[in-house]
Amino acid sequence: MEVGAILCYFLAAELFVRGNRRDYPVVPAQQCVSIEHYQEVMMKQRLRTMLMVIAPFLIAACDQNGNFIQEAGLEKLHRGESSEADVRNAMGQPDTVWEKENGERTLEYPKGPAGARTWIFYIGKDGKLSDYKQVLTEENFARIKVGMSKEEVRQMLGKPRTVVQFTRKNEEVWDWRYIQSDASQAFFNVHMDITSGLVTGTSVSQVYGH
Repeated sequence: MEVGAILCYFLAAELFVRGNRRDYPVVPAQQCVSIEHYQEVMMKQRLRTMLMVIAPFLIAACDQNGNFIQEAGLEKLHRGESSEADVRNAMGQPDTVWEKENGERTLEYPKGPAGARTWIFYIGKDGKLSDYKQVLTEENFARIKVGMSKEEVRQMLGKPRTVVQFTRKNEEVWDWRYIQSDASQAFFNVHMDITSGLVTGTSVSQVYGH
């Protein structure tokens, strides 16, 4: 067996062992005072279940050389040639479909272990795949600006992992889990004013255990 494959299977086994630990405390979410505190609490509560679910998929996601497969189905699609039906056949049913007045459509697919990737496929007026991309990237996050609406953010980044309101601060925070340039994981947070629904700022917080 190749060294890469051994490392891949070892990682899956390690996650399974961690998932069986029972030393993660449960704390009521209403005690949280910030988005960072909320995320840490929720990660502690969900880590055991999440890791046990991820481990088998990590094994399945390794090729014979131990390399992780980026996204199953992408190799079947070709810009300018594939139809929307081809996208659905390759990727499954989208989580969300956005339709524009000019006939263009976008299909949204949250993917990857713990939802660290979201793919958006752009269908032109001719019904062909014009482009697709993974939107949970630091480059795309930089496009989120103060004053944007919720709908603009939603269409740029896809469905958020969580939506949390801090009523005393009149603040609503959406977050997305993503993989940073150094391969570590973090949460990208978009802060919004509850009353207006407009973006007031962004932040990044670390994933518990990383």
